[in-house]
Amino acid sequence: MSTNFRNHHAVNRSSFPPDFNPVAMETNSSEEGIEEIDYDPFTFETHFHGGMGMYDSPQVVAEYLDAHEGWFTRCAKPMTAEPFGVNGYILTIGRFGAFGYEVEPKMGVVLAPPENQIYDMYSVPVPDYTPPGYDVDYFASMRLAEVAGVAVPWNQHYPEDAVLTQVTWHLHLKVMIEFPKFIYKFPRPLLQNTGDRLLAQIVRQISPRLTYKVQRDFHKRLGLPLPPKQSRYLRRLGEALGEEEETPENPATLSDKSDNMDLS
Repeated sequence: MSTNFRNHHAVNRSSFPPDFNPVAMETNSSEEGIEEIDYDPFTFETHFHGGMGMYDSPQVVAEYLDAHEGWFTRCAKPMTAEPFGVNGYILTIGRFGAFGYEVEPKMGVVLAPPENQIYDMYSVPVPDYTPPGYDVDYFASMRLAEVAGVAVPWNQHYPEDAVLTQVTWHLHLKVMIEFPKFIYKFPRPLLQNTGDRLLAQIVRQISPRLTYKVQRDFHKRLGLPLPPKQSRYLRRLGEALGEEEETPENPATLSDKSDNMDLS
């Protein structure tokens, strides 16, 4: 992988742990010798699953989702989504960083045509672009299921026999990063844990915002009421099989000044 680290920026000292001692770090590094530092790239990984409710049938929801050239570019903001090919988009996600290093990830994604109301979305290389020291591997699978109005707690507007839609998805995100050499002065476990947490936080910031916007866009365009907040959820899958970590929506974290969102 080609690497270019000329564009990294300093970040606030709050990114460092409370007990961080840069003098001790430098001293230890000098004593051990630079040849003992492991410069292998890091791999960070996270898994989530989530869902949202829709006040219409799976057939109507599928028709909306199939026309992704409209809703995807509208709802991806503040990310930029530039179409390429038939079902592809180039996403610029935003700037993230820690320990004095920042990166602004750019990734290509394809929204594959659905099969049996299952929608897959996966990462592809960005045309004519070499990522500066990172590589993104993303896969998400979304399913539409028909549910009766009586079967879901978020139904507040329709009769018990109404045909509604429960949308669920799983996503897997893995990022490999080759840091500039000064970063490798920090202990690898500290870098690994920080990177895994930061990756999960990126998903927590982006996914609920995108979910809310898609749900709102769909219902607004069909003249339907918006389902309540409890119809949307996102959970991180833990290390142990079946272990989950709840991710509540936080209006302060998810607010988008350009769109004046109300997540309630």
